[in-house]
Amino acid sequence: MRRAVVTGIGVLAPGGVGREEFWSRIVDGKPAVRRITTFDPSPFRSQIAAEVDFDAAALGLTPRERRRMDRFVQFATVCADEALADSGLDLERSDRDRVGVSLGSAVGATISLEEEYVVASDHGREWQVDHRHLRPFLYQALVPSSAATELAVRYGAHGPAAVVSTGCTSGIDAIGRALQLIQDGEADVMIAGASDAPISPITVACFDAIRATTPANDDPEGASRPFDAGRQGFVLGEGAAVLVVEELEHARKRGARVYCEITGYAARANGFHMTGLRPDGVELGEAIVDALGQARLVPEDIGYISAHGSGTKQNDRHESAAYKRALGEHARRVPISSIKSVVGHSLGAIGSIEMAACALVLERGVVPPTANLITPDPECDLDYTPLVAREVEARHALSAGSGFGGFQSAMIFSVPGAAA
Repeated sequence: MRRAVVTGIGVLAPGGVGREEFWSRIVDGKPAVRRITTFDPSPFRSQIAAEVDFDAAALGLTPRERRRMDRFVQFATVCADEALADSGLDLERSDRDRVGVSLGSAVGATISLEEEYVVASDHGREWQVDHRHLRPFLYQALVPSSAATELAVRYGAHGPAAVVSTGCTSGIDAIGRALQLIQDGEADVMIAGASDAPISPITVACFDAIRATTPANDDPEGASRPFDAGRQGFVLGEGAAVLVVEELEHARKRGARVYCEITGYAARANGFHMTGLRPDGVELGEAIVDALGQARLVPEDIGYISAHGSGTKQNDRHESAAYKRALGEHARRVPISSIKSVVGHSLGAIGSIEMAACALVLERGVVPPTANLITPDPECDLDYTPLVAREVEARHALSAGSGFGGFQSAMIFSVPGAAA
């Protein structure tokens, strides 16, 4: 079977622009959460978020690109530029028919769509809207696939190109699709990852309605508390991560630096509830077991787990049960952490951001901590790496994700040469 490796990483996350600032932030365990600045959040229950300090012009996007692209597409473009530069891949000398794009997003161009609706409807006062008040690029905002199109056009990628939208597992699933296309021989290089920019009034109102986000507005930096007994919900975030995923022999022939190999990927649906999770974690556990089988690993081989760790009680308990089900006693020995405690929950983007973290953990031998984990929930009794980073010698890292709609996904990265 053809094998796939990661040769480039680009990250845009709260608290820093680029791969290295992201890594420093999560290893230091310093939450990048504050009161929302892009609109007045005072009418809402949850008024805080993990925002990206993003200057599109300073990062090289032209005025035309900034006008045409929604914020989430701009994020993806900046990350893809960084990932391709990191990979050393010369697209001018590549077979463009063998280069594809797999991008994940949960909510697409939420910001642009809401802004345009507010203008067209005169703040919701008009049911029949006048299209003449809308900007000319509304179609690109309406169709999430425009993100993949933008990247394909930017890099002249003529291979498979699509947007994967599976809620909060979109980032893992988009990279998983890239893996499968390479395994199937449909591409040699995939620009893969996810992006979301959901911090808008409509998104905040929706999560307020189901009380999923935290009301701890008086303590923004301490508000995201995965696995802690005092948690009150997740902190909304934004961001993106893009990986260059490459067929192993293709990477070897050009002498590429390899971060890791993608050795296992599996997904399940729980068929249970649109937003609820079964406490036994059976479907997520099955996805983990399937991914282990693909990688030809046993539970004891896993040296680090990047948890979904959203900071809601039902997720944290469901996830803890899934690890016990899938890994047995090893679940109590392996270091686990949630970087959402630092960068918040960027919906579809977070899975790709967490996979970027896994690649860096394997390369650098350090597990980022779970910030704000002071009093563990007794039902979450695993090693969730509280407060302080830890050195490890991990050869295989697992990342798990859960998404609204019942999506459950797992992916395994392995150090170069560690795969069976």
